[in-house]
Amino acid sequence: MERNQEQHTISLLVANRPGVLIRIALVFSRRGYNLDSVVVSPTHRPEYSRMNLVASGDRETLGQIIKQLDKLVDVIHVADHTGEELIEGEIAFIKVRCPVERRTELLQLAHHFKARSVDLTETTLTFEATGKTAKLNAFQMMLEKYGIIESVRSGKLIMARGQGAT
Repeated sequence: MERNQEQHTISLLVANRPGVLIRIALVFSRRGYNLDSVVVSPTHRPEYSRMNLVASGDRETLGQIIKQLDKLVDVIHVADHTGEELIEGEIAFIKVRCPVERRTELLQLAHHFKARSVDLTETTLTFEATGKTAKLNAFQMMLEKYGIIESVRSGKLIMARGQGAT
């Protein structure tokens, strides 16, 4: 990451309408911000969706982006949660090469990270792991020496603690 670049965790409450995601992504793109993770999901009210974004860039530009997002018709609420104490988590599926003689070793490693095996073939083992981003990064790094065939991650899910709104 370049100097003055940092990761920001941002949440948006938006109208559940077609095209909202692309309009929000364009605001970031025009300002040179990279979206590292995007999670969009319905809320308990069907007319709204929640977006959780992790974006890289400088804090000053992020302030300008948030002001622009706040002006979009479909954006109900936007907040930068960088540095706040949040409930957060992510899910990952990681498929690795797994010859029979290494199966026990891989299962022990997964046990350490509280991951579970979700698929086993003669030559592969696929794990499901949940937790904070740093934990999943560490698990993935440990699996690299076995030969990762494929990995898919959900992106960061966040929620404010206690009575506070996300």
